[in-house]
Amino acid sequence: METAISLSDTLFEKAEQTAHYMGIHRSQLFVMALEDYISRYNGEMITKKINEVYEKVNQDEFAKDMNVGLESLRNFTKNDTW
Repeated sequence: METAISLSDTLFEKAEQTAHYMGIHRSQLFVMALEDYISRYNGEMITKKINEVYEKVNQDEFAKDMNVGLESLRNFTKNDTW
């Protein structure tokens, strides 16, 4: 599919130079850049959704379990010589 976009002269020149340096067509550079941007954006959205879930969880419910794990680790390593 083809599409048209508007760019500033400066950004266009930077894209030209980058594509030339990479040895690829300018359109391929735009595809790569958009794929990278979408991938990062989707990753940030997943992180945001996970954080929203954790914000709703009552952390006090898990405090005891977390402390048990920490105590077990301390007991397990108490005789280690570092």
